[in-house]
Amino acid sequence: MRLSSVEVIPYALPFREPYVTARGSLTEREMVLLRVRDEDGVVGLGEAVPLALRGGVGLAEVVRELETWAEHREVDRLSAPARCAVETALMDLRGRRAGNGLGKGARDEAVECNATLVAGPPEAVAAEAEAWAQAGFTTFKLKLGAETVSTRDIGGLRRSRGSEDVEMVRAVRRSLGPEVRIRVDVNEAWDLETAKATLAALEPFDVELAEQPVTGLEAMAELATSTSIPLAADESVTNLDEAEEAAALGACAYTGIKLSKVGGPEEALRIADVLPAYLTSALDGPVGIAAAAQVALSLAETTHPERLHLAHGLATQRLFAATIASVECELRDGMLHLPPGPGLGVEIDEDSLQAHRL
Repeated sequence: MRLSSVEVIPYALPFREPYVTARGSLTEREMVLLRVRDEDGVVGLGEAVPLALRGGVGLAEVVRELETWAEHREVDRLSAPARCAVETALMDLRGRRAGNGLGKGARDEAVECNATLVAGPPEAVAAEAEAWAQAGFTTFKLKLGAETVSTRDIGGLRRSRGSEDVEMVRAVRRSLGPEVRIRVDVNEAWDLETAKATLAALEPFDVELAEQPVTGLEAMAELATSTSIPLAADESVTNLDEAEEAAALGACAYTGIKLSKVGGPEEALRIADVLPAYLTSALDGPVGIAAAAQVALSLAETTHPERLHLAHGLATQRLFAATIASVECELRDGMLHLPPGPGLGVEIDEDSLQAHRL
């Protein structure tokens, strides 16, 4: 399979509302589209999502890496986001040439997704949860650990961050009732003692899992012994070696997997063979979401298919005010449906891509 051209296209999509987590606030998401074309004119698409807020490489570095790869075709020194873009584009190209999808799941299958609720005052978070519930979602992921307006000094009083986090969960559980699943994502914002105290306060609300409440696998392992809430890794598991260490330590029951964080679909499936996993968005564009959905369908072939009841964090396209795709995954009733075409099935809207190009 010989490539005739490679395009590296940085772009940004605006959020409908600022995306607030413990790691900061974003008004838009910067990404890089990688488009490869073979000598027969068949196109493959990949996407890199820089993870600068997580201490990773920024947009300019990812663009430089992909432009260098376009010239030399060497992947060994690529960062995880750039490697993900290359791997995905080549897999998409092979799928389009063969006329099938990346995974072995049927293309009419869909992936169950969780709602993603950004941090905010409890009453606002509960109202947003109700809107997602009306759209058919039954699993709700709350972003905790961020300082919101209501945690600052008001009338001479200051509520603790942990207390505010508990109130957000309480408000959503009260609003949606006992049947829905609630998970929390802390992005390492708590220290160990805060995590122990806050998770103890959250136990009455039947929390499905707590994602990366503290920093590091050893702290996660200690925390796991003090709470009945299952823990999930995110920042602490970025490759197979870390997944094996997490399993050996008993640090977590699950891990979330972001393709741009781990370097692409192949490493994602290797990790999922070690730890029960669910796919999550790094606030990807349409190409990254489609690739993650394909991997999610392939989890049935890993060593932990019994954990497939977990919803995936791939409904984040609802958070964006625009898209660069004319054909992409479609969200209906809390399920993410893959496009019907071969490969990823995503088709680019050239006018929209130009409008959002950086």
